[in-house]
Formats: sequence, structure tokens, C-alpha cells
Amino acid sequence: MSTVEANGSLQRAGTAERRLRIAICVLCLIGIGVAGYLVYVHYAKIKIICGANGGCETVQSSVYSKLAGVPVAVLGLAGYIGILFSLMIRNELGRVAGFGIALVGFLFSMYLTYREAFTIHAYCYWCLSSATLMTLLVILTTVRLLRAEPITRTPKTVPRAERRRIERRQAARR
Repeated sequence: MSTVEANGSLQRAGTAERRLRIAICVLCLIGIGVAGYLVYVHYAKIKIICGANGGCETVQSSVYSKLAGVPVAVLGLAGYIGILFSLMIRNELGRVAGFGIALVGFLFSMYLTYREAFTIHAYCYWCLSSATLMTLLVILTTVRLLRAEPITRTPKTVPRAERRRIERRQAARR
């Protein structure tokens, strides 16, 4: 592969990485808006804006709306913020952290959606939108993790003066 071809593939990989990061960032900002609204409604003790079915209040007042006394909306907000911050870490750790947080958020969202359907028998559109966002985020962070360029060590470059000394020693031995 020529240098030009290698540079072209690196540019495409960089462009794909950039697009994934932007998409993940946009989804996280939307998620922060959704979760932030739910946190605000919880602590302000105001009526939640909901669709025609009115299931949001039923879900928000259920025993499943808190985990160890912490509203699940706070956990969701922390998750979205965590994924957003993982984008600032520009190496394998950032990709793995983003994927891990998204995976935990996705699995927890699926559990809560299961509870909405089979235990509470009511649906919260805000919660379903958050579950959809987490699903998209786990897909995008998985793609970002799998598309990452493998970490390769570049050979250590020897300074010119050191190289000349080595060459002189080798020439003297001959």
C-alpha cells in the first residue's frame, strides 16, 4: 500500500470517527435534556407534561422510579454526561468507557421498559425516548469501539548523532 493510499484510509477513518463522535454528542445532549427535565419535574414536584395516555405520572410515582432512593432520572442524567465526557478522552480508554456506560444505560433502560410493560402497565413517553436514545448510543459506541484503529507502537527513532556513532563503531569493527 502506498503512502498516499495509507493517508487516504487514515483520513476516511478520521472522518468516520469524527462523525460518530458528533452523532454521539448530539444524542447525549438530547438525553441530557430529557433526563434533566425528568430530574427537574421530580425535585420541583410539578406535574409532568405527558401524552394522552397519562402514563408518565403513573411510571414516575411507581416504586421503580427510584433505585436505592435515587431517582432513575438522575442516574440517566449521570449516564448521558458520562458518555459525553468519554468523548473527550481520545484513546482506547475513552471508547471503552463510553461503550461501558452506554451498555449499562441500555440494559437498565430495557429493564425499566420491561417493568413499564409488565408490572406498572403504563408507559412514560419521556422514559421511552430515553430508552431509545440509550439504544442508539450503545449501537454508535459499539461501532466506534470496533472501528478503532489498533494501537501500534512506532519504532523508536534514533537521533542522528547516535546513529552516526553506531555507524562509526560498526565501520571500525570491519
